[in-house]
Amino acid sequence: MARKEPSVVRGETYNLTTEPSAFMKLQPDKPTVQTINGYGPGWIAVDAEKFSTSLVLGSRGERQIWDCARYEDLAARHFSTLAELGPELVLFGSGTRLRFPRPEWLQALVARGIGLETMDTAAACRTYNILAGEGRHVVVGLLLEMP
Repeated sequence: MARKEPSVVRGETYNLTTEPSAFMKLQPDKPTVQTINGYGPGWIAVDAEKFSTSLVLGSRGERQIWDCARYEDLAARHFSTLAELGPELVLFGSGTRLRFPRPEWLQALVARGIGLETMDTAAACRTYNILAGEGRHVVVGLLLEMP
């Protein structure tokens, strides 16, 4: 039995963008939660508002200044503030480098069964946006150190 070759005209090109076979409408994502739009040395932007202090953000609209300017300023009361917001997960942005909280600071979180993830502040900003965008009840404590 002879094999039938497909009928292709060689040498012709087709532009698939000018004659689409199906239409697709592309729209930018519009998050329903507050998001971190940018960050850099000494600042964090949340929904286009720029902050130059440490900050607590939550996926349910929580936003407050976190009264600590250095890792050495942190105490158990700072993490109690995060626990009182009742999230399923807390992210701790430890500044420009990764530093873990002391165990005695975490008693309020442990007592409520709230998980904690520690990372540098830049990584915490990115992770917060992802988890909040997925609809998770997440709170982030962002330590913002002055350069």
